[in-house]
Amino acid sequence: MSKTLIENRKARHDYHIIEVHEAGIELKGTEVKSCRLKNVSLNESFAKVEEGEVKLFGCHISKYEFGSHNNHDPVRPRRLLLHKAEIRKIFQALKQKGLTLVPLDFHLKGGRVKVDIALAKGKTQYDKREKLKRDEDRKTISRMMAAKRR
Repeated sequence: MSKTLIENRKARHDYHIIEVHEAGIELKGTEVKSCRLKNVSLNESFAKVEEGEVKLFGCHISKYEFGSHNNHDPVRPRRLLLHKAEIRKIFQALKQKGLTLVPLDFHLKGGRVKVDIALAKGKTQYDKREKLKRDEDRKTISRMMAAKRR
């Protein structure tokens, strides 16, 4: 069972999610404490494969309020922990044009901080409007059905 700490809702709005991988994340002690307090922002973050490793860029983990002078840098690149076979699979998929690697959420699993990263393809403005229209139609239909049942 996992407890979601922070979710990147914008990612599901801006991208078609193709494949999701759960990865560990290499954090320092004060970063873990800050994550548990939900002081994390995934808004502008993305992941890349560099030198056989997957790294998370742009993720802002606020400084731990009660930390000492050994506090961490809030926006440093963080290494994601995946099996080599998974990294190879992701690297091959990223070679395709238009695919990117975005973080979906941070969660606790067995006391450890994990991140779900997704292989995703960007949506066009038309796709976004179409989905909003579909959702609105679905809500309208369910309201009409509920009114009819009364």
